[in-house]
Amino acid sequence: MKNLLLALLMLLVVFPISACADKNDNPLTEEEEQETPEVTDRKILIVYFSWGGSTKQVAENIANHTGGTLFRIETVTPYPTEYIPCTEVARAERDNGIRPELKTIVDNLDQYDTIFVGCPVWWHTAPMAVWSFLESDNYDFSGKTIIPFCTYEATFRDETLANIVELTPDSKHLKGFGTTNKNADVESWLKEISIISNK
Repeated sequence: MKNLLLALLMLLVVFPISACADKNDNPLTEEEEQETPEVTDRKILIVYFSWGGSTKQVAENIANHTGGTLFRIETVTPYPTEYIPCTEVARAERDNGIRPELKTIVDNLDQYDTIFVGCPVWWHTAPMAVWSFLESDNYDFSGKTIIPFCTYEATFRDETLANIVELTPDSKHLKGFGTTNKNADVESWLKEISIISNK
């Protein structure tokens, strides 16, 4: 009888300790793991210049994956809507170092720590509207993380991405992205540069 009572007392003492150990030592349940945010803890702005719509689509794809805020660079004087006249204006701006005046500015740029900057490739480089934005006295990009992206028809992808980096010398930079397809998969790239989780 004494042995039976002793065994029961031992069970009462050991069971609560074991239950507490299980509760504290178990890893996250599958449900708890799924609650972990997919996007890393960044304040993201996606700045883009788009003429034909391809760069706009890529910017929107980035926003869909990151939850970032979109900002479109627009000039006070719009570019011609027809291709040949537009290329002529773009080339004249590049050759003469013209920075076209922009319509709007970003409010509270200071709140963002990570800024995507995207554009099409125009005459082997970024359109001068992008130069206007990145050289503006309205903004201080020092210490911010700049991530370039571009759309292009055939070549000069790397030159255009490098141009955006050169225009933000006091910033940190992550690997850029260039595509000929406006519906390109940006998710793999965003995971590669650790903007979104690899889960």
